[in-house]
Amino acid sequence: MTAATIVPTRLRHSARIGLAALAFSAFSVFGSPAQARGPEGIADVAEKVIDAVVNISTSQTVEAKGGSNSMPQLPPGSPFEEFFDDFFKNRKGPGGGGKGGDNGGGPPRKANSLGSGFIIDTSGVVVTNNHVIADADEINVILNDGTKIRAELVGVDKKTDLAVLKFKPPKPLVSVKFGDSDKLRLGDWVVAIGNPFSLGGTVTAGIVSAKNRDISSGPYDSYIQTDAAINRGNSGGPLFNLEGDVIGVNTLIISPSGGSIGIGFAVPSKTVAGVVDQLRQFGELRRGWLGVRIQSVTDEIAESLSIKPARGALVAGIDDKGPAKPAGIEPGDVVVKFDGKDVKDPKDLSRIVADTAVGKEVDVVIIRKGEEQTKKVTLGRLLDPDKVQAAVKTDEPPPEKPVTQKALGLDLAVLNKDLRARYKIKDSVKGVVVTNVDANSDAAEKRLSAGDVIVEVAQEAVSSGDEIQKRIDQLKKDGKKSVLLLVSNGDGELRFVALSVQ
Repeated sequence: MTAATIVPTRLRHSARIGLAALAFSAFSVFGSPAQARGPEGIADVAEKVIDAVVNISTSQTVEAKGGSNSMPQLPPGSPFEEFFDDFFKNRKGPGGGGKGGDNGGGPPRKANSLGSGFIIDTSGVVVTNNHVIADADEINVILNDGTKIRAELVGVDKKTDLAVLKFKPPKPLVSVKFGDSDKLRLGDWVVAIGNPFSLGGTVTAGIVSAKNRDISSGPYDSYIQTDAAINRGNSGGPLFNLEGDVIGVNTLIISPSGGSIGIGFAVPSKTVAGVVDQLRQFGELRRGWLGVRIQSVTDEIAESLSIKPARGALVAGIDDKGPAKPAGIEPGDVVVKFDGKDVKDPKDLSRIVADTAVGKEVDVVIIRKGEEQTKKVTLGRLLDPDKVQAAVKTDEPPPEKPVTQKALGLDLAVLNKDLRARYKIKDSVKGVVVTNVDANSDAAEKRLSAGDVIVEVAQEAVSSGDEIQKRIDQLKKDGKKSVLLLVSNGDGELRFVALSVQ
């Protein structure tokens, strides 16, 4: 797994070396995990929808990095890769990589890419991946019969890697509709149609291997995983159920070589449909915004907050101008349900909030000090995130002030003017400053460092090391195994940290 890479499935046009592509495609077919005979309905599905599946061809002007005879780009793992590598590296003269080769820049050139898409409206509306058309100077849609039409970009959403195109139909079109990806079950048969290695109209079949897969490619990851053969050039193509409805957009593969090994990912239709509607209506995404910073609820944090089992999204900070603050949501609250939907972890909350309409009033169920409460929140609109300013450290900090207290492997001191200046702590930050951390302590493992400020201990504000020690002593008497700290950096950004008191 360590050697595998996550590969967007757009195909560079320069990779279309006939024999290499065919050899690689054949390797994918023989290596497909879906060896067993599938249901008979696959042929019916393909016949019904194939005219709605299109190829996407793009071109852009790029600066040349070498001469006109530079080495062509081949699919990773191509049987011709070594041959071309040796040929161009040893070749002399202009464009060769060997002695006497001229690798200097040349005039700008056109770079072409290929991908897939599908028609959702007979007026000429096409859905594809953003990475298929990103930075393109020209976009063309190629119908199943070979007709090529210039397309315009309606809008893109980089966070879900989706794009909507529009073109003028030269003749009546066939369109497809979205199905309900939430109804998919593990093991359900699915059909992928697309343009792998520029081989348009390619049909492959497999099953749903997993749902709600998070591969850390974006903030709203919730992919359908399938073993249907998906290769480069399949990007933006549809994944169908056996009713011929689109239940996903094929986007990524995991592969050590760039070809299908039976691990492909599709954006679920539930996500796609919402994004497409907004792009068609507004040309952009208008996501809901709660105005909180959240983090995971670990077992230690759950024990400190009397939450069983560990679940939800822990509110670590509140935006002063966000919707959560007037609704009464506070740092330390754990969101376990939003607008009637269960929240298992922070990713759940991010996805649900983003999918909720701006301006809608929703019920938010939180756990505060072990008890459930319901807050009503009117969602705002998510804007581009503010740039986080890195904390500036002085090269040679002045000698530290005498430490007033030690606890939990921390040296603690009461905040004063000198310490604020030394650690660049804003006047609005209140609490007890950490001046040193024992390298062998639990605090060091949790990445506490000098300059952090302990604002609360067990959800009670503190202003001195003595107060912190008293709270810790009381927690030990109560049989608690850990203590929950609310910690601020110098800019006032908060996070929760659970430390062992044993």
